[in-house]
Amino acid sequence: MSRIAPNQMTDDLLRPLLHTTWKFYAGVAVLGSIVLAGLGAWFYQVYMGLGITGDNWPVFWGFHETNFVFWIGISHAGTLISAILRMVDATWRRPVTRCAEAITAFALMIGALFPLIHLGRPWLAWWLIPYPSERMIWPNFRSPLAWDFFAINTYLTSSLLFLFLPMLPDLAVVRDKTTGLRSKIYGLLSLGWQGTPKQWHRLEMAMHIMAIAIIPIAVSVHTIVSFDFSMAVVPMWHSTIFGPYFVAGAIFSGIAALIIAMALLRKILHLEAYLEPIHFNNLGKLLFTMSLLWGYFVFNERLTTWYGNETHEMAAFWITQTGRYAPLFWTMVFCNFILPFPFLAIRKLRTITGCVIASCGVVVGMWLERFLIIVPSLSTKPITYSWGRYMPQWPEITIMIGSIAAMVLLYVLFSKFVPLISMWEMKVGEHPEVKEAASVAAAQEAGELL
Repeated sequence: MSRIAPNQMTDDLLRPLLHTTWKFYAGVAVLGSIVLAGLGAWFYQVYMGLGITGDNWPVFWGFHETNFVFWIGISHAGTLISAILRMVDATWRRPVTRCAEAITAFALMIGALFPLIHLGRPWLAWWLIPYPSERMIWPNFRSPLAWDFFAINTYLTSSLLFLFLPMLPDLAVVRDKTTGLRSKIYGLLSLGWQGTPKQWHRLEMAMHIMAIAIIPIAVSVHTIVSFDFSMAVVPMWHSTIFGPYFVAGAIFSGIAALIIAMALLRKILHLEAYLEPIHFNNLGKLLFTMSLLWGYFVFNERLTTWYGNETHEMAAFWITQTGRYAPLFWTMVFCNFILPFPFLAIRKLRTITGCVIASCGVVVGMWLERFLIIVPSLSTKPITYSWGRYMPQWPEITIMIGSIAAMVLLYVLFSKFVPLISMWEMKVGEHPEVKEAASVAAAQEAGELL
């Protein structure tokens, strides 16, 4: 990236915060109406009962669980990738990290709602929380669903902290650029940031510690999500490969979602000077690597099932390869492996457009993968008389569309109140002297001796 003056960076990256057009309000209104439609469908489902959904014997998990696993997987786009890039000190990461970290926070919030959405009586969800009870009734700690509660909440808390810490210097800049109530709010959020050497040292140390700690947390979360399936004696679920398989798939879908988000931000917010082709090129290479890894896991899973040749396993196997779910399976293979290959493996095609096309295919393909993991296995239980079918109903489809709109809406609102590209990291990367000068000035103003 060509060197951009610090003042120009500030003006460019604060423009979405300080200037609002009718397009913003129109977008919020449209997205908000779709979210309200999803909420309405959920309230209707709660009132009428889960019988109005496609969930029925023997397939009691469907769209809601598919979306749960999908959104938890998308959340791996941000914190994990950002933490790894911070650890290796990749200089090209600076415009990417906050975009990615925001995806983690919002995807986790949405994904964590789906177990509640699936409950027939969601007001009893607090039973999952271990609390002192005179009746000595505790959650079943042998259940992976109870493990999900602790893992997702730990990941969400650490991800929000990892997102908030690098925002402090930028929030202080917004505080100084605004007036009135808005300035006071940003003043509270910036926690008294003045840019002193002591504050910079503590911030960088805290970010380094969080980057180290959050990597095993992120890996463990989707491993535990995979235990929801692999701990059950269901055809093609009871497998030791599900842990790394789910983690690889989560990173795969997360990178694809990040590329799409960056492309939209680049176009809508006019950030062409900051989100450059090199960022998409590097993420495209990473997406291609994960596509190959995903292909290996899928082949490995199918190969071991075919080689074992157990009757109840083969029923679930063939129903996805040549049966009624075969069109979805081969569409998944096309979207996740065949489509990304030319766009990401060939340098001339690994452009911004090529990466976005491949990423859109991956997002669709990974949602299909989650669906194909859940529904075909449940519809072909070991006992033949318990076989059944699943057909999603309009409440499930509406809630799913509402969750997508909620993700976009949260991102739009976030871009209105926080710079989506870290200003101080960009300035330090392009102009290292800016940080040093600001630290000296702040220290002198505070009366500290250097």
